[in-house]
Amino acid sequence: MLDFDAFQELANRLYDEIPLALLQGLNGGILISEEARQDDTDLPDVYIMGEYIDDPYGLGNYIVLYYGSFREVLGDAPAEVWEEELWETMLHEIRHHVELRAGVDDLELEDLRQLEELRRAREAPQEELDGEDAPEDERH
Repeated sequence: MLDFDAFQELANRLYDEIPLALLQGLNGGILISEEARQDDTDLPDVYIMGEYIDDPYGLGNYIVLYYGSFREVLGDAPAEVWEEELWETMLHEIRHHVELRAGVDDLELEDLRQLEELRRAREAPQEELDGEDAPEDERH
C-alpha cells in the first residue's frame, strides 16, 4: 500500500507530466486530502477518487485527490496499479476543468450516466428476485 507521503510524491511526479496548456486556469492546483469520499448512500462501496472544484466564491479552480478513497479501493495493490489509477483520475479531473473552460459538460453527463447505470445494476438482482419464487433467505 502506498502511504500518504508516497502518494503525494507520485501525484507531484505525474502532475509534472501534464502539458501546461491543460493546466491553464487551474489556479488552485491539485490538493491531496487524506479522507475517503463517498457521496451516494445508494452506492456505499463507490468512492470518489478525485473531484474538480470550480469555486463560485473566487477561491479558484482546483482538483482534490482523495488519498483515503484510493486506500479503500486499492488497498495492498502494487504501486503500478496505484499509479495507473492516480493518472487516470488526474486526467479525468483535468478533463472536467478543460471542458468547463470550453463551456461543455460532456464528462459531467457521462459521470452521471455511469452512476445511474451502477444504481440500475445493483437494483436489477433485487427486482428479479421480487418477481420469482426465491428462497426466503434470499429476499430482502
